[in-house]
Amino acid sequence: MQVITAISEMQQWSQQQRRMGKTIGVVPTMGYLHDGHCSLIERAATECDAVVTTIFVNPLQFGQGEDFERYPRDMERDTTIARAAGSSVVFAPTTAEMYPSGFATTIDVGPIAERFEGAFRPGHFRGVATVVAKLFNLTQPHVAYFGQKDYQQCLVISQMVRDLNMDITLRILPTVRDQDGLAMSSRNVYLSAEQRRTASLLYRALQAGIDAIARGERRREHINKRMQEILDQIPDARIDYAAAATAERLEEPDEFPPGASVVLLLAVRIGSTRLIDNMLTTVPYD
Repeated sequence: MQVITAISEMQQWSQQQRRMGKTIGVVPTMGYLHDGHCSLIERAATECDAVVTTIFVNPLQFGQGEDFERYPRDMERDTTIARAAGSSVVFAPTTAEMYPSGFATTIDVGPIAERFEGAFRPGHFRGVATVVAKLFNLTQPHVAYFGQKDYQQCLVISQMVRDLNMDITLRILPTVRDQDGLAMSSRNVYLSAEQRRTASLLYRALQAGIDAIARGERRREHINKRMQEILDQIPDARIDYAAAATAERLEEPDEFPPGASVVLLLAVRIGSTRLIDNMLTTVPYD
């Protein structure tokens, strides 16, 4: 497995693979890899001839006062994990390499990026879309792999790929969870032992929302309330949102009709750690 840090070398490698007729899969990450990342790399390795895992903590998607400086980083650990999972290349550019002096172009995908995470983290998805577009240009993949845990991010990237006619197939794979249901996240390392124990209530809250819909609840506010009741049991939690929305556009109707695809979305701060999660379901027919 190669480790590449220079943009020119990454482009040359990708061009060579394409000339050889090989399919390239890319797994964009911010590093500190966990089993969720590994599931993406492993799937890419089964479906593609060559796999690029990108490791770049992107400053454009962090707002003022967020955890850019303390975001966990361990390149030696990450390269070992990426190699074992099946990566052909780790692409780990510096910030100066990705955003040289004078860099000014960003990508805005419109309303889908303004709700939920976009409302609580203004500019976040502009940074996400911009860095992913650059990574796509540099690695030239046929297929890109993302996890469902970052559900709104997946919608944003899908919108960008569609609108800009990018010739890339997106694979969105299921969220990987610990035994108690907590979604795998690099930020889980911030949690104390007690916070980690109570964080499993995020999963229980989502299950409560799913159960309410399965039992016939169609009213959005009642579904939201059921999730909030569970989250309120976390002693030091602050809920940014616990919301049901349409899976396709993240709209919030008063009631969901039978057959509607619904996503339940959570963003909760436990102490200083902000966690997100989601689940998908379909409203049953009466």
